[in-house]
Amino acid sequence: MNKSSPKRKKATSTASSNSEAPPNPVSEDISLQENPASVTIEVTAVEVPELTEQEQRDRLHLERRVERAFFEAGKALAELRDRRLYRSTHKTFEEYCRSRFAYTHRHVNYLIAASNVVDNIIMGTNGSLLGDTG
Repeated sequence: MNKSSPKRKKATSTASSNSEAPPNPVSEDISLQENPASVTIEVTAVEVPELTEQEQRDRLHLERRVERAFFEAGKALAELRDRRLYRSTHKTFEEYCRSRFAYTHRHVNYLIAASNVVDNIIMGTNGSLLGDTG
């Protein structure tokens, strides 16, 4: 599998040395000016509209999904490991994770540990959901 990386073109100036066009003050090298600290730079302001209530709800929903993703992955990996569900295809759990998910042993351990922390936070010390009054 010898894949060649895509070749990138080197950025070049659009003006050639033989150009008759007057220099563009925006692209002019400020180090050539007498006092570069006094250069005025013009910036065009772009108005960014605020999120609608629906967009805010969507963002919150998606953020929660991202937060849960590592939790779900950690729980699933722990179960795969504990039940040795990798044993039909791989000798070790580490080999299985590297082959199947391209996860290092360290990354798997982080996911599992993080999911355990979330479990402990969610369940609290008495086994009920935090904030659950019933």
